[in-house]
Amino acid sequence: MESEEDAVKKTQMMDARARNISHNVRCTECGSQSIEDSQADIAILLRKLIRDEIRSGKTDKEIFKKLEEDFGETVLYAPKFDMQTAALWLSPLLLAGGAAGVWAFKKHRQNTNVHIMALNLVRGVSLTPKEKETMLDILTPPPSLGPTRSWWRRWQGQ
Repeated sequence: MESEEDAVKKTQMMDARARNISHNVRCTECGSQSIEDSQADIAILLRKLIRDEIRSGKTDKEIFKKLEEDFGETVLYAPKFDMQTAALWLSPLLLAGGAAGVWAFKKHRQNTNVHIMALNLVRGVSLTPKEKETMLDILTPPPSLGPTRSWWRRWQGQ
């Protein structure tokens, strides 16, 4: 009786381990599904292969390594970190860094806003040399390019 319960527990543990591995292996035919969710012939064969490997006493790492050697690196959902996959792994950090840079630039630009400088002038707060230069650039009118005539006057000959 005791051995029967042990055999059932061992079978349940083996099935749970096989399902866990199968959830992390991509179906080579479907591409977007794990072999646990897929009903393709290759997925069924891979599930059987995984169960056979577990029965033979191999560890999860050894099974993943065998699948990677047989079917390539793309069969696993979590590729290993190396020079080829560095961009994949580091892209979230690069995006976050870019977003932080844009936020910092906008924050800096907000601090040098012309409206704030104008309010400071009205309040009697003295401006920094950079702020004075910015205000002069904004308030100085562009050089005149001579009298411009509208197209209507040019067409009439005036």
